[in-house]
Amino acid sequence: MTRTTLTAQDAEDLGILSAQLQDAVAQVKDFVWLPKSRRFAALVNRFKWETAQKSRSSNLRVRSRLVFDQVTSVKSHRIKRDPEAVASLLAIRFGAKGEDDPSGTVELVFAGGGSLRLEVEYIDVSLTDVSGDWAALGRPDHENQER
Repeated sequence: MTRTTLTAQDAEDLGILSAQLQDAVAQVKDFVWLPKSRRFAALVNRFKWETAQKSRSSNLRVRSRLVFDQVTSVKSHRIKRDPEAVASLLAIRFGAKGEDDPSGTVELVFAGGGSLRLEVEYIDVSLTDVSGDWAALGRPDHENQER
Protein backbone atom coordinates (compact mmCIF):
# COMPACT_ATOMS: atom_id res chain seq x y z
CA MET A 1 0.00 0.00 0.00
CA THR A 2 1.37 3.39 -1.02
CA ARG A 3 0.37 6.21 1.30
CA THR A 4 0.19 9.74 0.02
CA THR A 5 1.25 12.56 2.34
CA LEU A 6 0.99 16.17 1.22
CA THR A 7 1.56 19.39 3.12
CA ALA A 8 0.55 22.98 2.49
CA GLN A 9 2.28 26.08 3.77
CA ASP A 10 0.89 28.72 1.43
CA ALA A 11 -2.19 29.45 -0.67
CA GLU A 12 -0.72 27.79 -3.76
CA ASP A 13 -0.02 24.56 -1.85
CA LEU A 14 -3.53 24.73 -0.41
CA GLY A 15 -4.91 24.84 -3.96
CA ILE A 16 -3.15 21.54 -4.71
CA LEU A 17 -4.66 19.97 -1.56
CA SER A 18 -8.06 21.33 -2.57
CA ALA A 19 -7.81 19.54 -5.93
CA GLN A 20 -6.83 16.29 -4.20
CA LEU A 21 -9.76 16.61 -1.80
CA GLN A 22 -12.48 17.61 -4.26
CA ASP A 23 -15.46 15.30 -3.71
CA ALA A 24 -14.12 13.88 -0.44
CA VAL A 25 -16.96 12.82 1.86
CA ALA A 26 -17.11 12.60 5.62
CA GLN A 27 -19.56 12.29 8.44
CA VAL A 28 -19.88 15.39 10.59
CA LYS A 29 -18.71 13.36 13.60
CA ASP A 30 -15.34 13.00 11.84
CA PHE A 31 -14.67 16.78 12.06
CA VAL A 32 -12.83 17.65 15.29
CA TRP A 33 -11.83 21.06 16.65
CA LEU A 34 -9.19 20.92 19.40
CA PRO A 35 -8.92 24.51 20.66
CA LYS A 36 -6.20 23.85 23.27
CA SER A 37 -4.02 22.27 20.58
CA ARG A 38 -5.08 24.90 18.03
CA ARG A 39 -5.86 22.06 15.62
CA PHE A 40 -8.75 21.14 13.37
CA ALA A 41 -8.75 17.58 12.03
CA ALA A 42 -11.00 15.55 9.77
CA LEU A 43 -11.15 11.98 8.54
CA VAL A 44 -12.49 11.87 4.99
CA ASN A 45 -13.06 9.35 2.24
CA ARG A 46 -11.07 10.94 -0.57
CA PHE A 47 -11.77 10.24 -4.23
CA LYS A 48 -8.39 9.43 -5.81
CA TRP A 49 -8.39 11.88 -8.72
CA GLU A 50 -4.71 11.11 -9.34
CA THR A 51 -5.56 7.55 -10.45
CA ALA A 52 -8.95 8.35 -12.00
CA GLN A 53 -7.31 10.71 -14.48
CA LYS A 54 -5.21 7.84 -15.83
CA SER A 55 -8.12 5.51 -16.46
CA ARG A 56 -11.89 5.80 -16.16
CA SER A 57 -11.91 2.32 -14.62
CA SER A 58 -9.68 3.48 -11.75
CA ASN A 59 -12.39 5.00 -9.58
CA LEU A 60 -10.97 4.56 -6.10
CA ARG A 61 -11.43 6.08 -2.66
CA VAL A 62 -9.07 6.11 0.31
CA ARG A 63 -9.51 7.15 3.95
CA SER A 64 -7.40 10.25 4.61
CA ARG A 65 -6.54 12.40 7.60
CA LEU A 66 -6.64 16.17 7.06
CA VAL A 67 -5.02 18.30 9.78
CA PHE A 68 -4.92 22.09 10.08
CA ASP A 69 -2.58 23.49 12.74
CA GLN A 70 -2.30 27.07 14.07
CA VAL A 71 -6.11 27.38 14.06
CA THR A 72 -7.47 30.07 16.39
CA SER A 73 -11.21 29.55 15.76
CA VAL A 74 -13.66 27.46 13.75
CA LYS A 75 -17.11 28.55 12.61
CA SER A 76 -19.67 26.52 10.71
CA HIS A 77 -22.29 27.77 8.30
CA ARG A 78 -25.19 25.54 7.19
CA ILE A 79 -23.51 22.34 8.39
CA LYS A 80 -25.99 19.86 9.88
CA ARG A 81 -25.51 19.25 13.58
CA ASP A 82 -26.37 15.57 13.12
CA PRO A 83 -23.13 13.58 13.73
CA GLU A 84 -24.21 11.00 11.15
CA ALA A 85 -24.83 13.61 8.41
CA VAL A 86 -22.54 13.32 5.40
CA ALA A 87 -20.74 16.34 3.98
CA SER A 88 -19.21 16.42 0.50
CA LEU A 89 -16.19 18.73 0.14
CA LEU A 90 -16.04 20.81 -3.02
CA ALA A 91 -13.06 23.10 -2.41
CA ILE A 92 -10.69 24.66 0.09
CA ARG A 93 -10.03 28.40 -0.20
CA PHE A 94 -7.77 30.85 1.60
CA GLY A 95 -8.34 34.53 2.22
CA ALA A 96 -5.38 36.43 3.68
CA LYS A 97 -6.01 39.22 6.16
CA GLY A 98 -3.44 41.44 4.46
CA GLU A 99 -1.00 41.40 1.59
CA ASP A 100 2.05 40.48 3.69
CA ASP A 101 0.09 38.90 6.54
CA PRO A 102 0.25 35.06 6.70
CA SER A 103 -2.90 34.90 8.84
CA GLY A 104 -6.34 34.59 7.34
CA THR A 105 -9.36 32.37 6.82
CA VAL A 106 -9.33 28.89 5.37
CA GLU A 107 -12.79 28.01 4.07
CA LEU A 108 -13.88 24.43 3.46
CA VAL A 109 -16.76 24.64 0.99
CA PHE A 110 -19.29 21.79 0.93
CA ALA A 111 -22.05 20.75 -1.46
CA GLY A 112 -25.39 22.27 -0.53
CA GLY A 113 -23.91 25.60 0.53
CA GLY A 114 -22.35 24.62 3.84
CA SER A 115 -18.90 25.71 4.93
CA LEU A 116 -16.40 25.62 7.75
CA ARG A 117 -14.30 28.73 8.32
CA LEU A 118 -10.99 28.26 10.11
CA GLU A 119 -9.13 31.34 11.31
CA VAL A 120 -5.42 30.54 11.08
CA GLU A 121 -2.23 32.30 12.12
CA TYR A 122 -0.64 30.86 8.99
CA ILE A 123 -1.24 27.93 6.65
CA ASP A 124 0.01 24.68 8.18
CA VAL A 125 -1.89 21.71 6.73
CA SER A 126 -1.19 18.03 6.14
CA LEU A 127 -3.10 15.37 4.23
CA THR A 128 -2.19 11.72 4.82
CA ASP A 129 -3.82 8.60 3.44
CA VAL A 130 -4.44 6.20 6.32
CA SER A 131 -6.02 3.17 4.63
CA GLY A 132 -5.83 1.08 1.52
CA ASP A 133 -7.82 1.92 -1.60
CA TRP A 134 -11.28 0.57 -2.33
CA ALA A 135 -13.49 0.73 -5.39
CA ALA A 136 -15.66 3.83 -5.47
CA LEU A 137 -19.34 3.36 -6.29
CA GLY A 138 -19.01 5.89 -9.08
CA ARG A 139 -17.10 8.84 -10.39
CA PRO A 140 -18.12 12.33 -9.22
CA ASP A 141 -19.58 14.34 -12.09
CA HIS A 142 -19.89 18.11 -11.96
CA GLU A 143 -20.72 18.71 -15.63
CA ASN A 144 -24.46 18.14 -15.18
CA GLN A 145 -24.88 20.23 -12.04
CA GLU A 146 -26.53 23.63 -12.18
CA ARG A 147 -24.30 26.51 -11.15
